[in-house]
Order: sequence, then structure tokens, then C-alpha cells
Amino acid sequence: MASSRLRIGFVGAGENTRKRHLPGFQAIPGVELTVVANRTSTSSEKVARDFGIARIASDWREVVSAPDVDAVCIGTWPYLHAEITIAALRAGKHVLTEARMARTVVEAEAMLAESRRSPQWVAQIVPAPMSLAFDALVQSLIRNGELGELREVCVTHTGGQFCSASAPISWRQDAGLSGVNQLTLGIYYEMLLRWWDEDARVVAADAGIFTAERIDSSGKGMRKVTVPDSVSVLGRYASGARLIFHCSGVEGGVPRNEIRLNGSKASLRMDFSAQVLTLAPVGGSARHLEVPAIADGGWRVEADFVDSVRTGAPVRLTDFATGVRYMRFSEDVWSAWHASAEASR
Repeated sequence: MASSRLRIGFVGAGENTRKRHLPGFQAIPGVELTVVANRTSTSSEKVARDFGIARIASDWREVVSAPDVDAVCIGTWPYLHAEITIAALRAGKHVLTEARMARTVVEAEAMLAESRRSPQWVAQIVPAPMSLAFDALVQSLIRNGELGELREVCVTHTGGQFCSASAPISWRQDAGLSGVNQLTLGIYYEMLLRWWDEDARVVAADAGIFTAERIDSSGKGMRKVTVPDSVSVLGRYASGARLIFHCSGVEGGVPRNEIRLNGSKASLRMDFSAQVLTLAPVGGSARHLEVPAIADGGWRVEADFVDSVRTGAPVRLTDFATGVRYMRFSEDVWSAWHASAEASR
């Protein structure tokens, strides 16, 4: 079983699929790249040439129904994730879908329900990669009580990708394509779920859309922006810890990318930009912790997926149940933001 043949079809071949999934699967013995369907036949043909994929398909349905496809890798925007996933599972295919899981909780729950009806097929979401090298050490520090009682969880991820009002609209700014997914809110929440198994209640949320309309990427006309450029969240865990979340696409200069865990015994800071982990005991001096060197930063998505298919190993990063949890958090933030905006009118 360790090298049994696995034939994979690809729906969508965007940046992450070309950078990670296609070469990742190519490197595994016994894996065949069978067919690809991208947004145009021209782009499909280029991907097929570049990665040695046997043929192209006219659309995703052809990939899902193909008898020579055992598993489907979905690299589309979130608006198609639920439809393709459910169809693939019903067709007897294993599924690896790109994050974010879906557009809404309803779609995510439908995906989870279908996967539970067909547990013989592997159903996996691409995990948030930023903390992969940190995860084991952070889990150990929390489990061993190094931080003491957790008091605050502070997440900050900013950049300047939406600063310019003249930049074309991104799919991430279109709720029809992205749903309730706002910036990197959901995938950073997913990382928090890896470290302790507790969900946060959204207390308040505020967000802003600073450029109401942007030019379509085709250059033809303007489109309304429906997903915020900046979002801030206050939350509370049942244990009493506070959650402070800030994601922004309108911060010029040096971006910020960190999570801080403030406990009664110590504070832990994860600087993802610098790949530095700092522990500051209460009353003591801060020190950098050595992060174990892990090949490719701990990225094993394709290998883990194939291993689950071949051996039945359970999916860890990331299973559909966890995806529903981060989708629920994202939707709670979305609802709180809209309720706050309506109340202020």
C-alpha cells in the first residue's frame, strides 16, 4: 500500500496549487497527475505541459466523474468548494480542498455531513501553513503549564495589499466568491485551534471597506467591494481568556504577523515574519526559544493526504470538523460586524 497507484485530478491550478500541490504530489512514488481543469483551456494546457499532467478537462464535472481519477485536489476560490467536494465524495473520490473551507457555515456543514456519510473517502482541507514549524513546541508549552493560566490571545496580521484604491478587485474582496471569509481571520483562528481545543465567543466586531468600488481585473467596469479591508474582533473564551484579533490590508510600511499568548506565568510571542519564538516569564528576562528545524517548514500536506488514502491514517491538518469551527468563527464575526454597522446608522 505504501506505493500503490493513486490517480489525482485537479480542479483549479492557482498559485498555491502550482507552488505546493502539483510538485508535492509529483514527488510521491505511485502518484499520477491525471487531469486538470483550470478556468480556461489555455491555462489548463500550460499547467498540463509544465507538470506532466496527462490531459485537460473542459470543466470540474469532467474531472469528478472521470473513471481514472481516484482523488480530486480542489484549488478554486471558496465559492466552488462545497459543490465540488460533495460531488466528488458522492462519485467515490478522495478530496483535498484548498482553504478557506467554503463561503458559509451552511456550505461547510454540508461538506462535513457528506464526508461523514462516506467515511471511506479521505476529506482534507489544506491547513494554514504559518505555524507549522511552531506547532509542536507551542502545544508542549501550553500542555506543560509553562504559560500558566491563559489570559489573553492577541493575533495581528497586517499588510498593504489593499492600500491603493486603483488596484483591481481581488476575489478575496468579493463575498460572492469568498463568502464570510475576511482577510486571514479564519486561517489564523485555525492555528489557535491546534494549540488548545476551545472556541471563542465573539463579543464585538468592527470592520471597514475603504474603497467601495474597484476596477474589475479584466479592466472592464467597476465592481462593488463586499469584504472588509480591515477587521477587528474582541472575543472571550469560556476559561476567561480574552481574544483580541486584528487583520488589515491597509497598513503600509513593514507588515505585522504575530500571535501573542499572555499567561499568568509567562507570555509567548510568535513572530511569523522573522520565524522567531520568544518566551517572557513574569518577572524574568525574555529569551528566544529554538524552533526545531523541520524540512520545508513542516509542510507535509500532499504526503499526509496520500498517507491517509493509502493507510487509513486519520486527517490531522486539517479535517472538515475543524474547518466548520473556523468557518463558524468567521461567520460570527461577519454577523457581529453587520449588526454593529446597522445599529450605528
